[in-house]
Amino acid sequence: MIGRGKVGLLLAGVVLAGAVLPSPAGAVNRRVAIGDFQWSPREVVIDLNEKVTWTWVGPDTQHSVGPVSGNTSGVDSDPGNAAPDHFPGFEFTAQFTRPGSYEFVCKLHAIVRGRVVVTATPGNPDLPSPDPQPVVTVDLRAPELTEVRWVGSNRLRGGRGTLAYTLDERATLVMDVEKRVRGRWRLAGTRRFDGHVGWNEYDFAGVLNKRRLGRGTYRALIVAADAENNRTRDVLVPFRVR
Repeated sequence: MIGRGKVGLLLAGVVLAGAVLPSPAGAVNRRVAIGDFQWSPREVVIDLNEKVTWTWVGPDTQHSVGPVSGNTSGVDSDPGNAAPDHFPGFEFTAQFTRPGSYEFVCKLHAIVRGRVVVTATPGNPDLPSPDPQPVVTVDLRAPELTEVRWVGSNRLRGGRGTLAYTLDERATLVMDVEKRVRGRWRLAGTRRFDGHVGWNEYDFAGVLNKRRLGRGTYRALIVAADAENNRTRDVLVPFRVR
């Protein structure tokens, strides 16, 4: 049975020829982290019918869990996909229903490999794994962009004004300026500028596309993106040009 999504469930099948394995104490469902171009741990031992869950922790995520030659388990995190790439935190779970020693390797990186050893002792696939949940090493949190406002007044003489804002990490800000024309918002232009941690001020000259903003009603839609391209939602800051 195969399921796709955040957690894929595969049933491993065929016993490797001549594989007679011991039954070490404490063989249970296991967790493996995939990151920094390696498995951690490199080898896990489970009992019959128990499971292994792999978690892509990054920062590298273009990896798969696939069989090497001679591995007839049927376990493959990316069947038919020659260029796997998963989001940080993606998980893949396989249940092993026959004993054996199964070697796995990434389709793209031969050094990303490991082994699952399945004993002949029946286990309990429903018990939680004693392994800690692997920690994702990639920053998935968007910056905090707060206290965004025009200094003094949102009535900008000649379109010039100082935009104030705070950030909790370094980020690049994109400001789309739109003008209200006949009941509709039309893009007047875009500005990009960098921000640092703490209080920031950006001096807006009121010129976009080499043209000074004329009188009217405007709004600035501002987004902050960090080095990992985590983005805030649009922050709307209205203003008028007089």
